[in-house]
Amino acid sequence: RANATFYRASAGVFAVLILTRIENVILGIVTSLSRDEAPVLALPNRSSWANVSFDTGVGLQMTSGSSVTAIRSDCPSSVTKFAQIIKILSVIYRLVQSNSYATKRDIYYNSTQLFGSQTAVDNIVDDISCMLKIPRRSLHVLATSKGLISGDLCYIEEDGTRIDCHSSANAVAVSSNIGGIRNIVSSAKFVLIVEKDATFQRLLDDNFCAKLSPCIIMTGKGVPDVNSRLMVRKLWDILRIPIFALVDADPHGIEIMCIYKYGSVAMSFEAHSLTVSSVMWLGLLPSDIQRLQVPRDALIPLTKRDESKLNSLLKRPYLTTQPHWQKEMELMQQTKVKAELQSLAAIAPDFLTSIYLPNKLRYGGWV
Repeated sequence: RANATFYRASAGVFAVLILTRIENVILGIVTSLSRDEAPVLALPNRSSWANVSFDTGVGLQMTSGSSVTAIRSDCPSSVTKFAQIIKILSVIYRLVQSNSYATKRDIYYNSTQLFGSQTAVDNIVDDISCMLKIPRRSLHVLATSKGLISGDLCYIEEDGTRIDCHSSANAVAVSSNIGGIRNIVSSAKFVLIVEKDATFQRLLDDNFCAKLSPCIIMTGKGVPDVNSRLMVRKLWDILRIPIFALVDADPHGIEIMCIYKYGSVAMSFEAHSLTVSSVMWLGLLPSDIQRLQVPRDALIPLTKRDESKLNSLLKRPYLTTQPHWQKEMELMQQTKVKAELQSLAAIAPDFLTSIYLPNKLRYGGWV
């Protein structure tokens, strides 16, 4: 009970901080108007590598003196964005004040004419989070999760619902309020992040978690959303068990794994709560393709786009700390081929779940 009281009190203090920061933004606008000046909002630039530094413990994080983009109210190219930001600030203000929540979808449908697209809302919510230096989930705006989770895991959602992820047939949707999850109970030996939904479903169908050893499997269905990343981080913070990534042996798969481990440029302002630096690359490794002699016709030649993605990945600041990853990527550069996890079925239909993964996990074939 004492904990709950403390939690409520600190949440109250935080709410006052958010409201004050929004009031300061509005005050700036009113002050400009009173001086007959056109109001301008300064947004940190979230798309530039120049604004990001790499810290081995945290991953990619936004630097304090990062450049800003001016959103002017008197300029035809930015006036709409200016109006959209003010609108969403007013929605957040009301939500925090009344201690209620809305989804990004709710906000979009509230003013479809103004926003024009769901993506515009998503981006502005992240911009506001970055501008106010407040994590998005603390702004009382939730995003529907696309991730799925299954395995040896039970927890209680903020509203008191008890979630059990043990069912082998169906996965559980990742919560849209990770911060509210409590009472996590698990005897899992590891967490396996799976890049694609199809591979994840395959592991479910083969009852992978029960067969091998108690474990948790999870997918963000490709490039992970913030909730999937928060969930991996929460599991790491509480369980402190190995976290492995199972991705295609291609530049896209490697980049997805890097997002879980090191973060992304766009969300670098929240890196400290989103990244898990202990993530290990379990497979599919380019060296596995050679070692297992995956049939040639199951491999795909690298496209020009793949090659430039691979080159840019190799130049990223965090790869200097990962010589083994570098080596694997250089091997991909030399062989000029990529392979999907499904290519292992060319060796044997159940090769992935019956042979490849059990051997990797038993004998330590990760980097």
